[in-house]
Amino acid sequence: MLKLKNITKAYVTGDTTVMALKGVDIEFRKCEFVSVLGQSGCGKTTLLNIIGGLDQYTDGDMSINGTSTKNYKDRDWDDYRNHSVGFVFQSYNLIPHQSVLSNVELALTLAGVSKEERRKRAIAALEKVGLGDQLKKRPSQMSGGQMQRVAIARAIINDPEILLADEPTGALDTETSVQVMEILKEISKDRLVIMVTHNPELAEQYSTRIIRLLDGKVISDSDPYSVAEYKTESKIEPATKEKKKKQKKNSMSHKTAISLSMNNLMTKKGRTFMTSFAGSIGIIGIALILALSSGIQGFIDKVQRETLSTYPLQIQSETVDYSGLLVGMQSVAEENQSIEKDPNAIYSSDIMGKFLKTLLSEVRSNDLGNFKEFIDSNTDGILDLISAIDYDYKLNLNVFSVKNDKAVQVNPSPIMNLMFEKMMGTSGGMSSMQGSFMGQDMSEMYSEMYNFDMWQQMISGKDGKLINDLFFDQYELVGEKSKWPEKYNEVVLVVDENNRISDLALYTLNIKDQAIMEDRFDDIFSGKELETDEITKYTFDDLLNQKFYLATTDVYFEYDEKSKKWIDHTQDEDMSAYIMKLLSDDNKENDPVEIKVSGIIRPKEDAVATSLTGAIAYTTALTDFFIDRVNNGKALLSQMGEMKDVDIFSGVAFSTENVTLTIENVKQFIRDSLPAAEAEQKIAQIEMAMGMGYSEEDIINMMKEFLVTDATYEENVKKLGYVDVNTPSSINIYTATFEDKDLLTEIIDNYNKKVKNEGKEELAIEYTDIVGLLMSSISTIINLISYVLIGFVSISLVVSSIMIGIITYISVLERTKEIGILRAMGASKKDISRVFKAETGIVGLFSGLVGIGCTLLLTIPINLIVDALTKDSSTRVSQIASLPVGGAIILVIISVVLTLIGGLIPSKLAAKKDPVEALRSE
Repeated sequence: MLKLKNITKAYVTGDTTVMALKGVDIEFRKCEFVSVLGQSGCGKTTLLNIIGGLDQYTDGDMSINGTSTKNYKDRDWDDYRNHSVGFVFQSYNLIPHQSVLSNVELALTLAGVSKEERRKRAIAALEKVGLGDQLKKRPSQMSGGQMQRVAIARAIINDPEILLADEPTGALDTETSVQVMEILKEISKDRLVIMVTHNPELAEQYSTRIIRLLDGKVISDSDPYSVAEYKTESKIEPATKEKKKKQKKNSMSHKTAISLSMNNLMTKKGRTFMTSFAGSIGIIGIALILALSSGIQGFIDKVQRETLSTYPLQIQSETVDYSGLLVGMQSVAEENQSIEKDPNAIYSSDIMGKFLKTLLSEVRSNDLGNFKEFIDSNTDGILDLISAIDYDYKLNLNVFSVKNDKAVQVNPSPIMNLMFEKMMGTSGGMSSMQGSFMGQDMSEMYSEMYNFDMWQQMISGKDGKLINDLFFDQYELVGEKSKWPEKYNEVVLVVDENNRISDLALYTLNIKDQAIMEDRFDDIFSGKELETDEITKYTFDDLLNQKFYLATTDVYFEYDEKSKKWIDHTQDEDMSAYIMKLLSDDNKENDPVEIKVSGIIRPKEDAVATSLTGAIAYTTALTDFFIDRVNNGKALLSQMGEMKDVDIFSGVAFSTENVTLTIENVKQFIRDSLPAAEAEQKIAQIEMAMGMGYSEEDIINMMKEFLVTDATYEENVKKLGYVDVNTPSSINIYTATFEDKDLLTEIIDNYNKKVKNEGKEELAIEYTDIVGLLMSSISTIINLISYVLIGFVSISLVVSSIMIGIITYISVLERTKEIGILRAMGASKKDISRVFKAETGIVGLFSGLVGIGCTLLLTIPINLIVDALTKDSSTRVSQIASLPVGGAIILVIISVVLTLIGGLIPSKLAAKKDPVEALRSE
């Protein structure tokens, strides 16, 4: 079975060569108890290490089951030690941080035996040596004899063919030595047991064969292996070889490597924690920067989203290219700088002239109808970049409040018009301008200039939602009964973050009596001292019970059956009486619409910007209702339908092109237009003129100016409130981020290039992107700062990894003997490397988790401090540090990877350790 032929072993130390074995020739039987005796240094242990595959011979040959080992590689020796050899050492060589059961199981684990099977076999082996009740103990909790029996159980667990014992009783008392020898004798009944000992008495008593060595040579053999025995055993050799062929290659699993490393680390909990904490410093630094970067980026995204809701991309029917204007102004400054000047003189700069010239040249019209069609077609995926889009049609929302049976206009705001009237009335020569300014109503002009209009449309939602999700980020409901609008006739009242509403809004909405405001203006312009308006307290119910009435444009036009004309009530002096009349007429289908305040909203504490500037916010559903009702008004349909060529208010044609004029037409027009007596008088005058010789043609030419109106069809349609939904007056496009806005402007620029290439320059769009000119570089700056800081902190992470590598190397030195034990049981170099890689990986994992845990703890006071510092500011920041989950996972992975890299060199050094030298270390 085992044959050593002319085995020599030489050790080279410097210039000296020592021959430990000198031509040893021995053959062993399959089942015998062989004791090797000799003086110290005679080569006994060397012989045992060569037989066990721990050391390789210098010359000669060792055959195992008839197979030469001359060409064995490391892998073959590993498999041989794992499957064919079991070791029992004088110093036991148990792994201290493993339990008794785990120590015994280890050889089976390396052999790839299942957990259930190896546990069963390990328990059986321990019971065989009388330790079936000591499974969970650690080696340090056992006596020397017990530890040696554990070593024997470990040696036989894998059912080896050869059991090698190196001074198994050297550290035991006599009684325990006898117990161990009895066990070895029992084992030798079915396998080869080779024992090295200094005790000839025990050898004589228990061995079946004694071999003596002296100076590296065999000097005696009590029972040499004979040729006859060889012939007998060779008959069963093929079966044995077949059995060996089927043996599975041993390999330590990752789970085993992790288990060994984890147990070792847990025996040094303090050092493991300190190492992990030291390694986590770099992770903490990067994680904090990432958390701050993420939090700041989240804040910037919030600022972007909410700022972009206040400053959308604006496209108006008539606009000025402000970007071009700014560039033009900058070019003037550059031109002035380029002129060579006398340093002792002062020069003028043509800024104003250039400004006015640029301003006039940059005013242009946009074809919004064609561009709206482009948007609706979702060309280039433009709708995917848009979070909301609002089309403005310059609707005239005439809203009234009714108190004490009197209707008071609350929109358009009458307050500024009233103030302007009072101001003009005191200026002496400007009273003629009251009520209009170059054809524009004062309240409308001031509302546009100073945005005093208290009624404002909310940004529309997507996917059929009435309200954009942005509002839920910016505003919160106030009061238990408050709710967001769900119907077209529901609105919300807007208060500030301190639950306040301006007195201007209260007067405008007639919550406070508007008449008081007129008296206050009189006092102001008469020079009287103005008393401070008393602060008024309102309950939520007071404001939620407010009702308003929307008078759509069509309600101002009434058809007169007698004259067959439409009466325009927009010129009525007492508009309040007319509105009250409409409200009292229950049968009129076009009554003003009741508007209810469904809720009260205020900005959230952490809102950076808010999109509403008015006091009342309504949904696009009200806008859609208004347009639909006005466009289907009877007066408008009449003007755009059967009476398209006739002014429906006067009954007179817009022109004579499509009208046949005769004397009878003239007479009929007079009868329709004048009272009966006056009409007959006029007709009599016409007949008298005809009697005086005037022809019908002369009379018709004289009356033509009375038969054709000064009004135009377009003016009438506009007065009647017609809205072309395909041609908005302006478009406001909202995006969530600057990146989306930049992509959006790129699509618009591509659209402009396309229409210009097609020769349709009039379709090109000019847009206003004010916020883009101011804030587009903020994200880039923040990212740059983050990258620089991460670069600096990464240095500490690398240093931490190097430190872990050094600590791992120290662990290698501390566990040298464990390396020898594992190699003796058949662990390969790769397996040893895997154990220490697992250890560094575990330390890296702990470092990463500790780093992330510390970072999460640190973000709490950071956020509290920042929140306290910004609590009273206009832009409160409640969470400046927020570590993203994905970033945390990546950092843990980076920690593991870097520590694995740091442990590569120590793990390789561990794998290269000589198993014999490793076993001798302490």
